[in-house]
Amino acid sequence: MLSRESSATLMSAVTAFIYKEARLQDEHQYEAWEALWTDDGIYWVPANGDDIDPEKEMSIIYDNRSRISLRIRQLLTGKRHTQTPQSRLRRLVSNIELLDQQPGGDISVASNSMVFESSLRDDTIWAARNEYRLRYVDGELRMAYKKVILVNNEKALFTLSFLI
Repeated sequence: MLSRESSATLMSAVTAFIYKEARLQDEHQYEAWEALWTDDGIYWVPANGDDIDPEKEMSIIYDNRSRISLRIRQLLTGKRHTQTPQSRLRRLVSNIELLDQQPGGDISVASNSMVFESSLRDDTIWAARNEYRLRYVDGELRMAYKKVILVNNEKALFTLSFLI
């Protein structure tokens, strides 16, 4: 059990991390975003429900660390035609909660987000609940897991050619 002071310090660090991650995504700073991941990171955006089995059912994104890296390299080629020109993005993050902390281990966190995307196609608002497992690596918080549960993930979605 964390003391009130330790909990406040951790909450401040977690909040700063989540805000930084959002800014890096909005500004298309994909290499810096990729550096936020642990070596065993998992990035998951489920389809057709919140708690499907990603090993047995389709997901919008279900990437291990090497696939995250490949996705970043693809975005950096400039050949993602749905991102030519790049979407203009801004996200709002709220309701950040510390859910659990294993002694010396992962920190479970959740937040809500809304992403406004303006592209040649149209303006789109994406709403989601984000679940994280964060971990200190060399004194810095890193993502070991991120699950983005889109509110409308059971519907046909426009191309997600940016990182949600």
